Amino acid sequence: MDAFEIIGGKPLKGEIVPQGAKNEALQILSAVLLTKEVMTISNVPDIVDVNRLIELLGDLGVDVKRIDASTYEFQAKDIRLDYFTTEEFKAKGGGLRGSIMIVGPLLARFGKAAIPKPGGDKIGRRRLDTHFLGLQKLGATFNYDSKESFFTVEGSPLKGSYILLDEASVTGTANILMAAVLAKGTTTIYNAACEPYIQQLCKMLNRMGAKISGIGSNLLTIEGVDSLGGTNHRMLPDMIEVGSFMGLAAMTGSEITIKDVQFQELGMIPNVFSKLGIQFELRGDDIYIPAQDSYTIESFIDGSILTISDSPWPGFTPDLLSIVMVTAIQAKGNVLIHQKMFESRLFFVDKLIDMGAQIILCDPHRATVIGLNKQNVLRGIEMTSPDIRAGVSLLIAALSAEGKSVIHNINQIERGYQHIEERLKNLGADIRRVERSS
Repeated sequence: MDAFEIIGGKPLKGEIVPQGAKNEALQILSAVLLTKEVMTISNVPDIVDVNRLIELLGDLGVDVKRIDASTYEFQAKDIRLDYFTTEEFKAKGGGLRGSIMIVGPLLARFGKAAIPKPGGDKIGRRRLDTHFLGLQKLGATFNYDSKESFFTVEGSPLKGSYILLDEASVTGTANILMAAVLAKGTTTIYNAACEPYIQQLCKMLNRMGAKISGIGSNLLTIEGVDSLGGTNHRMLPDMIEVGSFMGLAAMTGSEITIKDVQFQELGMIPNVFSKLGIQFELRGDDIYIPAQDSYTIESFIDGSILTISDSPWPGFTPDLLSIVMVTAIQAKGNVLIHQKMFESRLFFVDKLIDMGAQIILCDPHRATVIGLNKQNVLRGIEMTSPDIRAGVSLLIAALSAEGKSVIHNINQIERGYQHIEERLKNLGADIRRVERSS
C-alpha cells in the first residue's frame, strides 16, 4: 500500500487551481440516469470516488466517453437493470458512499432500484433514513436485507407529495429531488439542503426540462414532468479544497494564490478562516494569501473563547472542521471546535498531539486547541489517514512539521483530492510517494 513521505518545515509558494467539486460531482453524475439523451459534464475531478462512480455508471449500461482530462459525455440509453443482482454490483456499490445517489434517478425513470449499504469514511454513523423516508412519501416501497446489507426500492408511478425532511441532508435532498422531477404532480421538500451543489443540481435539472422553484432556499417545489432531455454542465470548484489550501498557507507560512474559486459560492468559509487570523485578498476571482509569520485567533465580543462549529448551509461545512482544527495549532490564541454531525471525525487528534500539538479532546464532538503561535514546531511522525478530511489535515500538519513524516493509507486522501502530490510539489513541497508493506 502506498504512503506519502514528507519533509516538512519548508514555506511554499505559487498558484494552485482547485479541482471540480467532489460532492457536486456525485449528484450530477448520478443525474445522467434520468435521461436517455446525451449529457456533457465538465470540470469533473479526477479522484477515486468520482472515478468509481463513473465506472459503476458504465457497468449499469451508460455509454461513457471521456472528451478530455475533465470532460465526459454520458448517455444512459440502455440501462442493465439486471446488474443489480450481480455480486460485482454489490462489491462495487458497497465500496462507494456516493453510490446511494443512483437510487433516486433509477427509481424515477425505471420504477425500481437497488443498492448495497454504501461504504466510505469511518467518521461515525451516516444513516440513510432521510433518503428512503422521502422516497416512501413519493409512493415507493423499500426493503432492507440486513443479512446481505442490501436495499431494494420499487415504485411506479411516483406521485408528488409534501415532504418535511427530518434533517437537511444534502445527499437526501438530492436523491429525493431527482426522484420527484419525474413524479406525477407537485412535490414540496421542506427543510431541504440549499448548498451551492444542490443549487447546481436544480439548475441543471431545469435546463434538462424539470420544473423546480425555490432554488437556494430550504423549500423546494417540483412540478413533475414526463421526461427530461440532455444538457451541458460545469462543476463548481471544490470549496473544501479552497479551505484546505487556505489552512495549508497559514500553517506553512506560505504565499499561495488559489485560482478561480467562485468566491460568491464559498459562503462562510473565508470568514471562518479570517477569524483564525488568516489574511487574504480577493484578486478578481482568485484568493491571494500572503506569507504570515503569525496569525491570531479572534475571540467573541465579550472576550470568551471562539467556538467554530458546523451547521447546515449557509452555516459552516463539517468537511472543513478537521482543517480548521489543524490550522489553529500554530495560531496565537485558543479555539473550541464543535463537530456536531459525526461522532468519530475528531478521533485523529492523537496523531496531532504526538506531533506536539496542544489539543484537548473534550468528548467525541468537541476539541479545544491551544495555539502554539509558531513558538514550537511540530515534529514529523509516522501515521495513518483514517478518512479523507483527516488525511489532508495530517498532510498539512506534516508539511509544517520539522523532519520527516510518513502518512499511510493515502488512498483515503486520494478519494477526495486530485493529484495532490503533484500539485503540492508544484508549490515547492518535499513530498514523494513510496510503496510500503501492508
